[in-house]
Amino acid sequence: MTTPQKSRPGPLPYLIFSSRWLQLPLYLGLIVAQAIYVVQFLRELWHLVDATLFGHIAPGASADSAETTIMLTVLGLIDVVMISNLLVMVIVGGYETFVSRLKLENHPDQPEWLSHVNATVLKVKLAMAIIGISSIHLLATFIKAASLDAETIKWQLLLHLAFVVSALALAFIDRIMQPSGKPATH
Repeated sequence: MTTPQKSRPGPLPYLIFSSRWLQLPLYLGLIVAQAIYVVQFLRELWHLVDATLFGHIAPGASADSAETTIMLTVLGLIDVVMISNLLVMVIVGGYETFVSRLKLENHPDQPEWLSHVNATVLKVKLAMAIIGISSIHLLATFIKAASLDAETIKWQLLLHLAFVVSALALAFIDRIMQPSGKPATH
């Protein structure tokens, strides 16, 4: 009994398929960007600790102003974490989807979403993360609304709504593209 031989792709298909590895430096660069966000997070956290424990808030600041400063700093920390989460989704999900398998099956720390990630699922997850980040920025804008002009607030709100509409459109397209009306596993 002969075993079927695997056909080898020709040089051009092999080159085209291998070109996916050109994305590797991009994902490594995103890991460097994430490290920079860790440094930024630690700086902001130190400013928060310094302001709270050692009272290094602007001289003459009222209690309300100090509370607002702390609240805005915490929102900044949350923003950094959400952007870092977005980077992880892009790095891990993008590499797994477009470059090569990570072979993490059975690893205790494998993210649940990674087992069923594809380009469409990744886009919807990224859109939802962007909405979360935009929401944090919008909340910070509303907290300091008295010091901002109405035009800035209006454009930020419109941009946030555009993100929401885009995410809904992506989710809708994902849903209608599922065969036989089965919901996607996200």
